[in-house]
Amino acid sequence: MDEEFPILDEEFGRETSAGSKTQGHAETTLLLAVIVPARNEADSIRACLASLTQQSEEGFLLGREWDLMVVDDGSADATRQIAMEFAGVTVLEAPPLAEGWTGKSNALWFAAQRAVGKWLLFTDADTVHEAGDLRRAMHEAERHHVAMLSYSPRQLVHGLWQRALMPLIFADLAQKYPPQLVNLPDSRVAAANGQFLLIDRAVYQRLGGHKAVHASLIEDMELALRCKQSKAGLRFRHAPDALSTRMYCSFGAMCEGWKKNLAALFPDALPRGLWKLFQAALLLGLPLLDIWLYLTVARTPVIWAVGLWWIWRVRVHYASVSRAHFPFLDNLLSPLALPLFAWLLLESWMQKNLRNQVAWKGRSYSTRPGAD
Repeated sequence: MDEEFPILDEEFGRETSAGSKTQGHAETTLLLAVIVPARNEADSIRACLASLTQQSEEGFLLGREWDLMVVDDGSADATRQIAMEFAGVTVLEAPPLAEGWTGKSNALWFAAQRAVGKWLLFTDADTVHEAGDLRRAMHEAERHHVAMLSYSPRQLVHGLWQRALMPLIFADLAQKYPPQLVNLPDSRVAAANGQFLLIDRAVYQRLGGHKAVHASLIEDMELALRCKQSKAGLRFRHAPDALSTRMYCSFGAMCEGWKKNLAALFPDALPRGLWKLFQAALLLGLPLLDIWLYLTVARTPVIWAVGLWWIWRVRVHYASVSRAHFPFLDNLLSPLALPLFAWLLLESWMQKNLRNQVAWKGRSYSTRPGAD
């Protein structure tokens, strides 16, 4: 970190939902500042902000105990106008993107410097929060004596390919980053989900905030690793009781999003992708092989051996995807998406290691070491 998180010592102007200017003061300390980065989120941000502002109706008063900021990151749709409809919401405009920065880190760093809450919550515009989840999250972090608390939301999926693919990806994530190890102080495994990332502001300051991870495409994971290495305390769990999210509204957006992230989340993306192809060949090909053997060779022991092998592979597969917390029918569909998952892993690896460039939301980011 080459510069510390600035301590606000003068007034700053912010555009509110009423379009006027309000003054923030360093001496104003709230319990929480909620920061929502948004780039072309017109389809989802209304539900997100409605669920957040309704927290005030539960006795957690917006503007008196907590603050809510939306950072418009160069949206070309109605994102900004929708955010301005909500009373009490501060709408900020992200500054121009500097060389080597990702858009999300740029937006979050800009807003975090203006936040005065004891806790900071970074949450995505496609999330929907349950009543009281903000207050409960702070209590949970304090109860477990951690400086960072992150939730994995209940994933809302629509359409065949989302329903089949998402259990596969989240099952592999659960295997790679098991929460029981993430939450173990002596373990080196660290993980967080940027869809809900709560952090003590003083610790965020010491870690360097999003400035310290400004080039990362998985800034949430990098912050979690820094937090754990600092011994500040990290907790991560699946939290359908707190919030839900629909990550992608189309097949194309889903593919673009996972191609951006998979190689960063899985350093073994190349062999993992090849293994997924082999798994697909086993799960989808062994029954066809058994049918062919029955119709041609008709050797009962061989047919039984192939059938038993297939049954064993099916059991292994469904034991794995059951860790992902998706409905039974989605898990049942998951073998169909194994070739798609393999392609996304391989494509993500090629983007990162051969093309040295990834695309997301109309921007291109270099993946070359030291590019920033």
